[in-house]
Amino acid sequence: MPAPITDEQNRLDREALLDTVEDLFYERGIQAVGMDDVRAASGLPLKRIYRFFPAKEDLVVAMLKHRDRRWRGSLANHVEKVPDPRERVLAIFDWLAEWFAEPGFRGCAWINACGELGPSSQAVLAEVRSHKQAFHDQIAVWVHATGLPVVEPVFLLAEGAMVTAGISGDPAPARHARAAAATLLGKP
Repeated sequence: MPAPITDEQNRLDREALLDTVEDLFYERGIQAVGMDDVRAASGLPLKRIYRFFPAKEDLVVAMLKHRDRRWRGSLANHVEKVPDPRERVLAIFDWLAEWFAEPGFRGCAWINACGELGPSSQAVLAEVRSHKQAFHDQIAVWVHATGLPVVEPVFLLAEGAMVTAGISGDPAPARHARAAAATLLGKP
């Protein structure tokens, strides 16, 4: 009889599964990836996967939450290294430019998920909205530090750059959005 699986092994397997499906869903699309693909890529039996996530929708929501922590954490780490408040806001767009230039960039995972499942999955739509609100709030903190009332335009510039770069496959929208944000902030 095999040894029982420890809580630590469950935690590690769950995290590895989320990393795997994040890559699969982002690269190929959520609906294009079947649970047999998840099983093959993760090396976990379907029974075990379904113990972690009883339905594919649960797996998608957990993956989006997992990606949110990493994605917004990476953004914050980059932006908060910049001491000047106005330059900190512009650093958002520098980080976006780096992300857009990464191999395999396919746009915003939350916008993609919303496009695929938003109309049919309230749970996915709620998670997308939660992420977008958290991203908005994150930007608001940095913009408020400038003393300028430009949270909404800066947020929309970031979102628009993500959509445009995702569709065009070109990282230039981050540079254009940065220039527009600099104008809003009164930076040359």
